[in-house]
Amino acid sequence: MAEDNAYKSNLTLDEIVFENRNKAYGAYDLRTSYRSVLTKSFILGTILFLVAAITPFVIMKIKQMNAKEATEVNANLIDILPEEPIIEEVVEDEPPPPPPPKEEEPQQEVIQNVVPEPVKAPKVETPPPPITKQLETTTGLIAQEGVKTPSYTPPPPPPGPTKSTTVEVKPQVSETQVYTEVEQLAEFPGGINSFRSKVNSSFDTSVMDGDEGTVKTEVTFVVERDGSITDVKANGSNKDFNAEAIRTVKSIKNKWAPAKINGQSVRYRFRMPLTMQFE
Repeated sequence: MAEDNAYKSNLTLDEIVFENRNKAYGAYDLRTSYRSVLTKSFILGTILFLVAAITPFVIMKIKQMNAKEATEVNANLIDILPEEPIIEEVVEDEPPPPPPPKEEEPQQEVIQNVVPEPVKAPKVETPPPPITKQLETTTGLIAQEGVKTPSYTPPPPPPGPTKSTTVEVKPQVSETQVYTEVEQLAEFPGGINSFRSKVNSSFDTSVMDGDEGTVKTEVTFVVERDGSITDVKANGSNKDFNAEAIRTVKSIKNKWAPAKINGQSVRYRFRMPLTMQFE
């Protein structure tokens, strides 16, 4: 028993921990080699620190040994003369040459066609022979022809002012155009009231329902040059009322007096509002 205790007292902590265990396990190997590894690491770190600390001093010493000896140079200062300023010659710009004279364009003579005014020829009157020559003429038995005085024929009197006749040109009137403004309106025999009464009497109120109230429309038609009526239209809101108004106007066969411009018959568009009350 005493021997076992003596044996166990000589064991290290690692051997006690790994007793009856597999010591080939990595942890046991690490524990047994820890002290030697730590010692080696400390020694190696110390060596590296000393090398890093000594290296700069070694490099500086090598540079001092290889440095060349400085050569002294005596430099005596001398007076520095100021540089003479360089005077630049100013070259004056030569004035530009005068522009060449403009060539005058040859003027073209404009010949106007001027009709000369007629000038009356001056009257040429032959003066009678002087009295002294008449006295020198001798009277004899032989008949001699005397000097014939040229007869003077007065010029014809200038023509008097001619009377200008003004011809009034009347504008041409189209036979196909439908006019809305004329000098003389188209007229129904007996007047427009007679035409309205014929429309009222011919209008068939049975086509309406009777409860429409007030119905309005505008009837338009063309009064032809011969007085007949064409192109009858009605513009209103009630279609039945418009259709009956057109039929009624077409049923009136009386011819109108056509409208006129400059005394000529023309086609004219007539407008007539039509209103009826249905109750």
